[in-house]
Amino acid sequence: MARLDLDDLPPKIAALLTGLAEGEELLLVQHGAVVGRLTASVAPPPEPEPAVEPEQHAREVFENFRSAIEDEF
Repeated sequence: MARLDLDDLPPKIAALLTGLAEGEELLLVQHGAVVGRLTASVAPPPEPEPAVEPEQHAREVFENFRSAIEDEF
């Protein structure tokens, strides 16, 4: 699925997208031709990620750091 970060858009466009009501449609037009259609819907809240033990988190951070250092040298 493609993803579009509203923070990367001009404020006017971001406001238009976030202001759509449930089921409302938005036409995407280029050079006078319809190139796409978006239908607004409410996304379910994201599921929380499972808790990670502090030791496991520390191992992952260290491993990422070690990999980054090895890649540089």
